Amino acid sequence: MASFRGSRHRKSTGPRRKLKILNKPLAHWHPIVRQLLNWVVTVGSVLFCLLMLPTRFLGMELLGIGPNWLLIWVVAWSVKRSVWQGMLAGIVLGLLQDAMTSPEPTHAITLGFVGFLTGLVRKQHLIQEDFISIALIVFVMAILAESIFGLQLSFMGDADGGQSLPKVEYIWAYYQRAVLASAILSSLWAPILYYPLNLWWQKIKLLEQG
Repeated sequence: MASFRGSRHRKSTGPRRKLKILNKPLAHWHPIVRQLLNWVVTVGSVLFCLLMLPTRFLGMELLGIGPNWLLIWVVAWSVKRSVWQGMLAGIVLGLLQDAMTSPEPTHAITLGFVGFLTGLVRKQHLIQEDFISIALIVFVMAILAESIFGLQLSFMGDADGGQSLPKVEYIWAYYQRAVLASAILSSLWAPILYYPLNLWWQKIKLLEQG
């Protein structure tokens, strides 16, 4: 009976011990564990954005176009990092989007440009980090990204003799509507993704500095 009670006691304290570890303040965690958790959150947020790209919920669609979640993520990442870190993140996420859609035209150029330009603007201290500024940056970057993507389509059409793709005027007639719809939706939804990610990254940075 004594051995049975002892084993039962050990089994009951097992989940409690795990719960106690999870409830432990993040500052008391081992730096390696914190870093691993940071990577899990970062990679998980990227996967979330990839899954949200083809998803259309109520209020997330305008003229058949949804928010550019990967662009929002690149802006949120690049706004507190160097120019090259932002550009590299944009290229990687662009390649992931190409894997889900089509490699031609590539999204790596557009998102890489967004990451580079966002990091450059932040480096010059031309923006603040409030929600309005982030939404404005996303709005402008969405217009630039869609315009660059439209240029790639136009060049592809010219290279193919205009036979396999619609003519340039039809492409830009569509993108005049698509650019504005994407920019509006992306800027409206940007704070929802930016706020928790920025809060997490800022907390991790303060713990590393401390």
